[in-house]
Amino acid sequence: MAESSRSNTVEYPDPRVLRCVRQAVLAGLALVLVWPAMRGSSVWIGWLPLWLLGMPLSAWWALYRFRLPAAWRMRPRAAGNRQRPQARRLRRPRRGTAVRAA
Repeated sequence: MAESSRSNTVEYPDPRVLRCVRQAVLAGLALVLVWPAMRGSSVWIGWLPLWLLGMPLSAWWALYRFRLPAAWRMRPRAAGNRQRPQARRLRRPRRGTAVRAA
């Protein structure tokens, strides 16, 4: 049996990279909260909170390989969210396949 490329061991990102990403998130948060102009949009790069907060936060999440927080992973499934079988398509007769008498 072939081994999976994803192991069950928990891997943590390099602390130096993690520190830089955390500092970028905190700096972006401070800019957005304190400086009203940073809540707007730029002609060159677009919506500034996306670049100051959204992208550093997504980089932080990517450093942890997109794992969900433990509270979300351990939550039991609700009864209404159970898996249902896939719907089947109705078969319709094709047009023009019937033989017409002349």
